[in-house]
Amino acid sequence: MQHQSLIAITATSGIGFGTSGVRGLVANMTDELCYAYTSAFLQTVASKQSRIVIGHDLRPSSPRIAAACAAAALDAGMDYVYAGALPTPALAYYASRIGAPALVITGSHIPFDRNGIKFYSARGEISKAQEQEMLQKSVAIPQLITKPELPPADQLARSAYVKRYTDFFGYGILAGKRIALYEHSSVARDVLREILETLGAEVLSLGRSDSFIPIDTEAVRPEDVAQAAAWAQEYAFDAIVTTDGDADRPLIANEFGQWLRGDIVGILCAQFLQAAHVVAPVSCNTALEYSKLFESTVRTRIGSPYVIAGMEAVIPKSGGLVVGYEANGGFLLGGDLNSDKGQLLALATRDAILPILCILCAMQKRNCKLSELTLHLPARFTASDRLQQFPDEQSQALLSRLQADREEAESTLAPDSGNIIHTDLTDGLRHAFANGDIVHLRPSGNAPELRCYTEADSEFRARQLCSQCLRRLSSL
Repeated sequence: MQHQSLIAITATSGIGFGTSGVRGLVANMTDELCYAYTSAFLQTVASKQSRIVIGHDLRPSSPRIAAACAAAALDAGMDYVYAGALPTPALAYYASRIGAPALVITGSHIPFDRNGIKFYSARGEISKAQEQEMLQKSVAIPQLITKPELPPADQLARSAYVKRYTDFFGYGILAGKRIALYEHSSVARDVLREILETLGAEVLSLGRSDSFIPIDTEAVRPEDVAQAAAWAQEYAFDAIVTTDGDADRPLIANEFGQWLRGDIVGILCAQFLQAAHVVAPVSCNTALEYSKLFESTVRTRIGSPYVIAGMEAVIPKSGGLVVGYEANGGFLLGGDLNSDKGQLLALATRDAILPILCILCAMQKRNCKLSELTLHLPARFTASDRLQQFPDEQSQALLSRLQADREEAESTLAPDSGNIIHTDLTDGLRHAFANGDIVHLRPSGNAPELRCYTEADSEFRARQLCSQCLRRLSSL
Protein backbone atom coordinates (compact mmCIF):
# COMPACT_ATOMS: atom_id res chain seq x y z
CA MET A 1 0.00 0.00 0.00
CA GLN A 2 1.67 3.20 -1.24
CA HIS A 3 1.03 6.65 0.18
CA GLN A 4 0.54 9.52 -2.27
CA SER A 5 -0.91 13.01 -2.09
CA LEU A 6 -4.48 13.24 -3.34
CA ILE A 7 -3.43 15.81 -5.93
CA ALA A 8 -0.94 13.34 -7.39
CA ILE A 9 -3.49 10.52 -7.45
CA THR A 10 -6.05 12.65 -9.26
CA ALA A 11 -3.65 14.41 -11.64
CA THR A 12 -4.55 12.34 -14.69
CA SER A 13 -8.09 11.34 -13.72
CA GLY A 14 -10.03 14.29 -15.11
CA ILE A 15 -11.79 14.48 -11.72
CA GLY A 16 -11.36 17.70 -9.77
CA PHE A 17 -13.02 20.30 -7.60
CA GLY A 18 -15.48 22.60 -9.36
CA THR A 19 -17.77 25.29 -8.00
CA SER A 20 -19.16 22.80 -5.48
CA GLY A 21 -17.53 19.41 -4.84
CA VAL A 22 -15.66 17.19 -7.28
CA ARG A 23 -17.08 16.28 -10.67
CA GLY A 24 -16.12 14.22 -13.69
CA LEU A 25 -16.96 11.38 -16.01
CA VAL A 26 -18.37 8.30 -14.28
CA ALA A 27 -15.82 6.17 -16.14
CA ASN A 28 -13.05 8.12 -14.38
CA MET A 29 -14.70 8.05 -10.96
CA THR A 30 -13.27 4.67 -10.08
CA ASP A 31 -13.68 3.04 -6.69
CA GLU A 32 -10.01 3.83 -6.01
CA LEU A 33 -10.40 7.53 -6.80
CA CYS A 34 -13.59 7.92 -4.74
CA TYR A 35 -11.90 6.05 -1.89
CA ALA A 36 -8.94 8.46 -2.11
CA TYR A 37 -11.10 11.59 -1.98
CA THR A 38 -13.05 10.20 0.96
CA SER A 39 -9.87 9.26 2.80
CA ALA A 40 -8.46 12.78 2.37
CA PHE A 41 -11.74 14.27 3.59
CA LEU A 42 -11.79 12.04 6.67
CA GLN A 43 -8.19 12.96 7.53
CA THR A 44 -8.77 16.70 7.26
CA VAL A 45 -12.29 18.05 7.63
CA ALA A 46 -13.68 15.03 9.52
CA SER A 47 -10.60 13.99 11.49
CA LYS A 48 -12.26 14.23 14.92
CA GLN A 49 -15.53 12.54 13.98
CA SER A 50 -16.69 8.99 14.68
CA ARG A 51 -19.42 8.70 12.04
CA ILE A 52 -20.39 10.16 8.70
CA VAL A 53 -23.66 10.59 6.79
CA ILE A 54 -23.71 9.25 3.22
CA GLY A 55 -26.47 9.77 0.66
CA HIS A 56 -26.89 10.24 -3.08
CA ASP A 57 -29.07 11.25 -6.02
CA LEU A 58 -30.88 8.99 -8.51
CA ARG A 59 -28.07 8.57 -11.04
CA PRO A 60 -27.38 4.90 -11.90
CA SER A 61 -23.74 5.25 -10.79
CA SER A 62 -24.42 6.90 -7.42
CA PRO A 63 -24.95 3.82 -5.18
CA ARG A 64 -21.69 2.26 -6.42
CA ILE A 65 -19.75 5.43 -5.60
CA ALA A 66 -21.50 5.68 -2.22
CA ALA A 67 -20.32 2.15 -1.38
CA ALA A 68 -16.72 3.04 -2.27
CA CYS A 69 -16.93 6.08 0.03
CA ALA A 70 -18.42 3.91 2.79
CA ALA A 71 -15.50 1.48 2.42
CA ALA A 72 -13.06 4.33 3.05
CA ALA A 73 -14.99 5.34 6.17
CA LEU A 74 -15.02 1.79 7.55
CA ASP A 75 -11.29 1.34 6.83
CA ALA A 76 -10.65 4.59 8.74
CA GLY A 77 -12.48 3.19 11.77
CA MET A 78 -15.58 5.34 11.27
CA ASP A 79 -19.21 4.29 11.26
CA TYR A 80 -21.55 5.64 8.62
CA VAL A 81 -25.25 6.50 8.40
CA TYR A 82 -26.64 5.59 5.00
CA ALA A 83 -29.54 7.96 4.30
CA GLY A 84 -30.22 6.73 0.77
CA ALA A 85 -31.52 8.84 -2.11
CA LEU A 86 -32.32 12.28 -0.70
CA PRO A 87 -31.86 15.96 -1.62
CA THR A 88 -28.39 17.31 -0.95
CA PRO A 89 -29.72 19.96 1.48
CA ALA A 90 -31.65 17.28 3.37
CA LEU A 91 -28.46 15.30 3.92
CA ALA A 92 -26.49 18.42 4.89
CA TYR A 93 -29.24 19.52 7.28
CA TYR A 94 -29.47 16.15 9.02
CA ALA A 95 -25.70 15.91 9.32
CA SER A 96 -25.59 19.34 10.97
CA ARG A 97 -28.33 18.34 13.41
CA ILE A 98 -26.43 15.24 14.60
CA GLY A 99 -23.02 16.95 14.48
CA ALA A 100 -21.55 14.73 11.78
CA PRO A 101 -19.84 15.33 8.42
CA ALA A 102 -21.55 14.20 5.23
CA LEU A 103 -20.80 12.97 1.72
CA VAL A 104 -23.38 13.43 -1.03
CA ILE A 105 -22.87 11.48 -4.24
CA THR A 106 -24.30 13.64 -7.00
CA GLY A 107 -23.51 15.25 -10.30
CA SER A 108 -26.24 17.82 -9.70
CA HIS A 109 -27.54 19.01 -13.09
CA ILE A 110 -24.87 17.59 -15.41
CA PRO A 111 -25.56 14.57 -17.70
CA PHE A 112 -25.83 11.08 -16.26
CA ASP A 113 -22.47 9.98 -17.70
CA ARG A 114 -20.90 12.31 -15.13
CA ASN A 115 -21.13 12.29 -11.37
CA GLY A 116 -19.51 13.86 -8.33
CA ILE A 117 -19.10 14.06 -4.57
CA LYS A 118 -20.05 16.99 -2.35
CA PHE A 119 -18.36 17.31 1.03
CA TYR A 120 -19.87 18.71 4.23
CA SER A 121 -18.43 19.28 7.65
CA ALA A 122 -20.71 19.18 10.67
CA ARG A 123 -21.14 22.95 10.15
CA GLY A 124 -21.92 22.86 6.46
CA GLU A 125 -20.36 22.92 3.02
CA ILE A 126 -16.57 22.85 3.03
CA SER A 127 -14.57 25.89 1.97
CA LYS A 128 -12.14 26.34 -0.90
CA ALA A 129 -9.30 26.34 1.66
CA GLN A 130 -10.47 22.95 2.95
CA GLU A 131 -10.54 21.63 -0.62
CA GLN A 132 -6.89 22.60 -1.01
CA GLU A 133 -6.05 20.98 2.33
CA MET A 134 -7.62 17.75 1.09
CA LEU A 135 -5.62 17.84 -2.14
CA GLN A 136 -2.34 18.06 -0.23
CA LYS A 137 -3.18 15.16 2.06
CA SER A 138 -1.36 11.84 1.70
CA VAL A 139 -3.69 8.88 1.27
CA ALA A 140 -3.26 5.14 0.90
CA ILE A 141 -5.46 3.02 -1.34
CA PRO A 142 -5.62 -0.73 -0.68
CA GLN A 143 -5.01 -3.06 -3.60
CA LEU A 144 -8.46 -4.54 -3.06
CA ILE A 145 -11.25 -2.26 -1.87
CA THR A 146 -13.92 -4.21 -0.02
CA LYS A 147 -17.14 -2.30 -0.55
CA PRO A 148 -19.96 -2.93 1.93
CA GLU A 149 -23.47 -3.77 0.82
CA LEU A 150 -25.42 -0.60 1.47
CA PRO A 151 -28.09 -1.16 4.16
CA PRO A 152 -31.72 0.01 3.99
CA ALA A 153 -31.83 3.79 4.10
CA ASP A 154 -32.11 5.42 7.53
CA GLN A 155 -35.34 7.46 7.39
CA LEU A 156 -34.43 9.99 10.07
CA ALA A 157 -32.79 12.37 7.59
CA ARG A 158 -35.88 12.42 5.40
CA SER A 159 -38.30 12.97 8.28
CA ALA A 160 -36.14 15.76 9.75
CA TYR A 161 -36.11 17.57 6.41
CA VAL A 162 -39.88 17.32 5.95
CA LYS A 163 -40.48 18.48 9.52
CA ARG A 164 -38.16 21.45 8.98
CA TYR A 165 -40.63 22.98 6.53
CA THR A 166 -43.98 21.74 7.73
CA ASP A 167 -43.29 23.01 11.25
CA PHE A 168 -42.18 26.48 10.12
CA PHE A 169 -44.73 27.20 7.39
CA GLY A 170 -47.63 25.47 9.10
CA TYR A 171 -50.05 22.76 8.12
CA GLY A 172 -52.61 23.89 5.53
CA ILE A 173 -50.82 27.14 4.58
CA LEU A 174 -51.14 26.28 0.87
CA ALA A 175 -54.76 25.15 1.05
CA GLY A 176 -56.59 25.91 -2.18
CA LYS A 177 -53.46 25.92 -4.33
CA ARG A 178 -53.03 23.47 -7.18
CA ILE A 179 -49.35 22.86 -7.79
CA ALA A 180 -47.93 20.89 -10.73
CA LEU A 181 -44.85 18.91 -9.72
CA TYR A 182 -42.49 18.15 -12.60
CA GLU A 183 -40.95 15.03 -11.11
CA HIS A 184 -38.52 13.88 -13.88
CA SER A 185 -35.52 12.27 -12.08
CA SER A 186 -35.27 14.76 -9.23
CA VAL A 187 -34.24 13.09 -5.98
CA ALA A 188 -36.72 15.45 -4.25
CA ARG A 189 -39.79 14.37 -6.19
CA ASP A 190 -41.34 12.28 -3.41
CA VAL A 191 -40.16 14.46 -0.51
CA LEU A 192 -41.41 17.63 -2.20
CA ARG A 193 -44.79 16.06 -2.86
CA GLU A 194 -45.09 15.09 0.82
CA ILE A 195 -44.19 18.60 1.96
CA LEU A 196 -46.57 20.32 -0.45
CA GLU A 197 -49.47 18.04 0.43
CA THR A 198 -48.83 18.43 4.16
CA LEU A 199 -48.95 22.20 3.69
CA GLY A 200 -52.37 21.80 2.09
CA ALA A 201 -51.67 22.02 -1.64
CA GLU A 202 -53.24 19.79 -4.26
CA VAL A 203 -50.33 18.26 -6.17
CA LEU A 204 -50.46 17.22 -9.81
CA SER A 205 -47.58 14.87 -10.72
CA LEU A 206 -46.13 15.29 -14.20
CA GLY A 207 -43.18 13.99 -16.20
CA ARG A 208 -41.83 11.29 -13.85
CA SER A 209 -38.88 9.47 -15.43
CA ASP A 210 -36.99 6.28 -14.63
CA SER A 211 -33.99 7.50 -16.63
CA PHE A 212 -31.87 10.45 -15.51
CA ILE A 213 -32.77 13.84 -17.01
CA PRO A 214 -30.18 16.62 -16.57
CA ILE A 215 -32.19 19.69 -15.54
CA ASP A 216 -29.99 22.80 -15.52
CA THR A 217 -31.89 25.63 -13.84
CA GLU A 218 -29.56 28.24 -15.37
CA ALA A 219 -29.88 26.93 -18.91
CA VAL A 220 -33.38 25.48 -19.15
CA ARG A 221 -33.69 23.03 -22.04
CA PRO A 222 -35.92 24.16 -24.94
CA GLU A 223 -37.99 21.01 -24.49
CA ASP A 224 -38.70 21.95 -20.87
CA VAL A 225 -39.72 25.46 -21.92
CA ALA A 226 -42.13 23.97 -24.47
CA GLN A 227 -43.35 21.28 -22.08
CA ALA A 228 -44.20 23.76 -19.31
CA ALA A 229 -46.17 25.92 -21.73
CA ALA A 230 -48.01 22.84 -23.04
CA TRP A 231 -48.87 21.69 -19.51
CA ALA A 232 -50.22 25.15 -18.73
CA GLN A 233 -52.53 24.82 -21.71
CA GLU A 234 -53.65 21.33 -20.71
CA TYR A 235 -54.03 21.72 -16.94
CA ALA A 236 -55.21 24.45 -14.62
CA PHE A 237 -52.65 25.10 -11.89
CA ASP A 238 -51.17 27.95 -9.88
CA ALA A 239 -47.53 27.02 -10.46
CA ILE A 240 -45.15 24.34 -11.71
CA VAL A 241 -42.25 23.44 -9.43
CA THR A 242 -39.27 21.17 -9.82
CA THR A 243 -35.57 20.95 -8.95
CA ASP A 244 -32.32 19.87 -10.51
CA GLY A 245 -31.06 16.32 -9.96
CA ASP A 246 -29.94 16.68 -6.34
CA ALA A 247 -32.53 19.30 -5.36
CA ASP A 248 -30.32 22.18 -4.34
CA ARG A 249 -31.56 24.33 -7.23
CA PRO A 250 -35.25 25.12 -7.81
CA LEU A 251 -37.12 25.72 -11.04
CA ILE A 252 -40.47 27.46 -10.73
CA ALA A 253 -42.97 28.40 -13.43
CA ASN A 254 -46.05 30.59 -13.19
CA GLU A 255 -49.60 29.74 -14.17
CA PHE A 256 -48.70 30.25 -17.84
CA GLY A 257 -45.82 27.77 -17.68
CA GLN A 258 -43.18 30.50 -17.87
CA TRP A 259 -40.05 29.61 -15.88
CA LEU A 260 -38.78 32.22 -13.42
CA ARG A 261 -35.10 33.06 -13.42
CA GLY A 262 -33.30 31.79 -10.33
CA ASP A 263 -31.90 35.20 -9.38
CA ILE A 264 -35.41 36.70 -9.42
CA VAL A 265 -36.59 33.82 -7.24
CA GLY A 266 -33.73 34.69 -4.87
CA ILE A 267 -34.87 38.31 -4.52
CA LEU A 268 -38.49 37.29 -3.90
CA CYS A 269 -37.46 34.67 -1.35
CA ALA A 270 -35.19 37.12 0.50
CA GLN A 271 -38.00 39.66 0.56
CA PHE A 272 -40.52 37.12 1.87
CA LEU A 273 -38.17 36.13 4.70
CA GLN A 274 -37.56 39.83 5.47
CA ALA A 275 -33.81 39.52 5.04
CA ALA A 276 -31.68 42.56 5.84
CA HIS A 277 -28.49 41.56 4.03
CA VAL A 278 -28.16 39.58 0.79
CA VAL A 279 -25.07 37.93 -0.68
CA ALA A 280 -25.13 36.83 -4.33
CA PRO A 281 -22.63 36.07 -7.10
CA VAL A 282 -21.70 38.70 -9.63
CA SER A 283 -23.73 36.87 -12.30
CA CYS A 284 -27.08 37.62 -10.64
CA ASN A 285 -29.60 40.19 -11.85
CA THR A 286 -28.90 43.78 -10.78
CA ALA A 287 -32.55 44.17 -9.79
CA LEU A 288 -31.14 43.09 -6.41
CA GLU A 289 -29.53 46.51 -5.97
CA TYR A 290 -32.03 48.57 -7.97
CA SER A 291 -34.96 47.27 -5.89
CA LYS A 292 -33.58 48.87 -2.70
CA LEU A 293 -35.35 46.18 -0.67
CA PHE A 294 -32.37 45.33 1.53
CA GLU A 295 -30.03 47.14 3.89
CA SER A 296 -26.94 45.83 2.11
CA THR A 297 -25.90 43.58 -0.75
CA VAL A 298 -22.59 41.82 -1.39
CA ARG A 299 -21.35 40.34 -4.68
CA THR A 300 -19.02 37.32 -4.86
CA ARG A 301 -17.49 34.86 -7.28
CA ILE A 302 -19.81 32.15 -8.60
CA GLY A 303 -20.18 29.05 -6.42
CA SER A 304 -21.81 28.35 -3.08
CA PRO A 305 -18.47 28.26 -1.16
CA TYR A 306 -17.90 31.90 -2.16
CA VAL A 307 -21.45 32.90 -1.24
CA ILE A 308 -21.07 31.17 2.13
CA ALA A 309 -17.77 32.96 2.75
CA GLY A 310 -19.47 36.24 1.90
CA MET A 311 -22.32 35.49 4.30
CA GLU A 312 -19.90 34.57 7.08
CA ALA A 313 -18.11 37.90 6.59
CA VAL A 314 -21.39 39.83 6.86
CA ILE A 315 -22.98 37.98 9.80
CA PRO A 316 -20.70 39.34 12.58
CA LYS A 317 -21.34 42.92 11.41
CA SER A 318 -25.08 42.64 10.75
CA GLY A 319 -28.09 43.26 12.90
CA GLY A 320 -30.55 41.38 10.74
CA LEU A 321 -31.07 38.20 8.77
CA VAL A 322 -28.33 37.36 6.27
CA VAL A 323 -29.22 35.21 3.26
CA GLY A 324 -27.57 34.22 0.03
CA TYR A 325 -28.65 32.93 -3.34
CA GLU A 326 -27.23 32.07 -6.74
CA ALA A 327 -28.36 32.59 -10.31
CA ASN A 328 -29.41 28.94 -10.37
CA GLY A 329 -32.01 29.71 -7.66
CA GLY A 330 -30.28 27.81 -4.85
CA PHE A 331 -30.97 29.65 -1.58
CA LEU A 332 -28.86 29.80 1.59
CA LEU A 333 -30.18 30.78 5.02
CA GLY A 334 -27.59 32.41 7.27
CA GLY A 335 -29.60 32.62 10.48
CA ASP A 336 -32.45 31.03 12.41
CA LEU A 337 -36.00 32.22 11.85
CA ASN A 338 -39.05 31.94 14.11
CA SER A 339 -42.71 31.99 13.17
CA ASP A 340 -45.83 31.55 15.25
CA LYS A 341 -45.82 27.93 14.07
CA GLY A 342 -42.19 26.87 14.44
CA GLN A 343 -38.52 27.57 13.85
CA LEU A 344 -36.47 27.42 10.67
CA LEU A 345 -32.83 26.75 11.50
CA ALA A 346 -29.97 28.18 9.46
CA LEU A 347 -28.79 26.08 6.53
CA ALA A 348 -25.73 27.49 4.78
CA THR A 349 -25.90 25.29 1.73
CA ARG A 350 -27.95 25.63 -1.45
CA ASP A 351 -31.56 24.57 -1.02
CA ALA A 352 -34.36 24.23 -3.57
CA ILE A 353 -37.30 23.53 -1.27
CA LEU A 354 -37.14 26.76 0.75
CA PRO A 355 -37.37 29.12 -2.25
CA ILE A 356 -40.18 27.04 -3.75
CA LEU A 357 -42.20 27.31 -0.54
CA CYS A 358 -41.41 31.01 -0.09
CA ILE A 359 -42.67 31.80 -3.60
CA LEU A 360 -45.87 29.79 -3.13
CA CYS A 361 -46.54 31.27 0.32
CA ALA A 362 -45.83 34.80 -0.94
CA MET A 363 -48.43 34.25 -3.65
CA GLN A 364 -50.88 32.98 -1.03
CA LYS A 365 -50.15 35.85 1.38
CA ARG A 366 -50.65 38.53 -1.28
CA ASN A 367 -53.65 36.75 -2.76
CA CYS A 368 -52.18 37.15 -6.23
CA LYS A 369 -51.10 35.03 -9.15
CA LEU A 370 -47.48 33.93 -9.39
CA SER A 371 -47.05 36.01 -12.56
CA GLU A 372 -47.90 39.11 -10.50
CA LEU A 373 -45.24 38.57 -7.84
CA THR A 374 -42.48 40.22 -9.86
CA LEU A 375 -44.38 43.34 -10.93
CA HIS A 376 -42.84 45.49 -8.19
CA LEU A 377 -39.27 44.66 -9.21
CA PRO A 378 -37.18 46.87 -11.54
CA ALA A 379 -37.40 45.92 -15.22
CA ARG A 380 -34.12 44.06 -15.50
CA PHE A 381 -34.08 40.69 -17.25
CA THR A 382 -31.42 38.01 -17.47
CA ALA A 383 -30.73 35.09 -19.76
CA SER A 384 -28.05 32.43 -19.76
CA ASP A 385 -26.84 29.56 -21.89
CA ARG A 386 -23.57 27.86 -22.69
CA LEU A 387 -21.32 26.44 -25.36
CA GLN A 388 -20.87 22.77 -24.56
CA GLN A 389 -17.72 20.73 -25.21
CA PHE A 390 -15.70 23.93 -24.79
CA PRO A 391 -12.48 23.02 -22.90
CA ASP A 392 -11.39 25.22 -20.02
CA GLU A 393 -8.10 26.18 -21.65
CA GLN A 394 -9.99 27.36 -24.75
CA SER A 395 -12.33 29.42 -22.54
CA GLN A 396 -9.43 31.01 -20.65
CA ALA A 397 -7.61 31.92 -23.87
CA LEU A 398 -10.77 33.49 -25.31
CA LEU A 399 -11.46 35.55 -22.19
CA SER A 400 -7.86 36.81 -22.09
CA ARG A 401 -8.12 37.84 -25.73
CA LEU A 402 -11.41 39.71 -25.23
CA GLN A 403 -10.12 41.41 -22.10
CA ALA A 404 -7.05 42.66 -23.91
CA ASP A 405 -8.89 43.88 -27.03
CA ARG A 406 -11.80 46.15 -26.14
CA GLU A 407 -12.84 46.74 -29.74
CA GLU A 408 -13.07 43.00 -30.43
CA ALA A 409 -15.00 42.52 -27.18
CA GLU A 410 -17.54 45.18 -28.21
CA SER A 411 -18.01 43.79 -31.72
CA THR A 412 -18.12 40.14 -30.59
CA LEU A 413 -20.17 40.31 -27.43
CA ALA A 414 -22.69 43.09 -28.11
CA PRO A 415 -22.11 45.12 -31.30
CA ASP A 416 -25.43 47.02 -30.90
CA SER A 417 -24.96 47.96 -27.25
CA GLY A 418 -22.50 50.82 -27.48
CA ASN A 419 -19.15 51.15 -25.78
CA ILE A 420 -18.01 49.14 -22.78
CA ILE A 421 -18.35 51.41 -19.74
CA HIS A 422 -17.38 49.00 -16.97
CA THR A 423 -15.48 45.70 -16.70
CA ASP A 424 -15.77 43.31 -13.75
CA LEU A 425 -13.20 40.52 -13.37
CA THR A 426 -14.60 39.09 -10.13
CA ASP A 427 -15.34 35.81 -11.91
CA GLY A 428 -14.68 35.55 -15.61
CA LEU A 429 -15.22 38.59 -17.83
CA ARG A 430 -18.25 40.81 -17.25
CA HIS A 431 -18.76 43.87 -19.46
CA ALA A 432 -21.41 46.55 -18.93
CA PHE A 433 -22.32 48.54 -22.07
CA ALA A 434 -23.48 52.11 -22.60
CA ASN A 435 -27.12 51.17 -23.28
CA GLY A 436 -27.42 49.16 -20.04
CA ASP A 437 -26.78 45.72 -21.54
CA ILE A 438 -24.47 43.34 -19.65
CA VAL A 439 -22.56 40.35 -21.04
CA HIS A 440 -20.73 38.02 -18.68
CA LEU A 441 -18.58 35.10 -19.87
CA ARG A 442 -17.20 32.45 -17.55
CA PRO A 443 -15.81 28.91 -17.89
CA SER A 444 -18.00 26.41 -16.04
CA GLY A 445 -16.52 24.96 -12.88
CA ASN A 446 -18.35 21.66 -13.37
CA ALA A 447 -18.03 20.72 -17.03
CA PRO A 448 -16.17 21.67 -20.25
CA GLU A 449 -18.53 24.55 -21.01
CA LEU A 450 -18.35 28.29 -21.58
CA ARG A 451 -21.27 29.96 -19.84
CA CYS A 452 -22.79 33.23 -20.98
CA TYR A 453 -24.97 35.43 -18.75
CA THR A 454 -26.69 38.49 -20.19
CA GLU A 455 -28.85 41.24 -18.74
CA ALA A 456 -31.01 43.86 -20.45
CA ASP A 457 -34.13 46.00 -20.03
CA SER A 458 -36.41 43.45 -21.70
CA GLU A 459 -36.67 39.67 -21.65
CA PHE A 460 -36.52 39.52 -25.43
CA ARG A 461 -33.37 41.63 -25.53
CA ALA A 462 -31.63 39.55 -22.83
CA ARG A 463 -32.34 36.32 -24.70
CA GLN A 464 -31.35 37.81 -28.03
CA LEU A 465 -28.14 39.16 -26.56
CA CYS A 466 -27.25 35.76 -25.13
CA SER A 467 -28.05 33.68 -28.21
CA GLN A 468 -26.35 36.04 -30.65
CA CYS A 469 -23.28 36.38 -28.46
CA LEU A 470 -22.86 32.61 -28.21
CA ARG A 471 -23.37 32.22 -31.95
CA ARG A 472 -20.58 34.72 -32.66
CA LEU A 473 -18.30 33.09 -30.09
CA SER A 474 -18.83 29.63 -31.57
CA SER A 475 -17.63 30.85 -34.97
CA LEU A 476 -14.37 32.38 -33.69
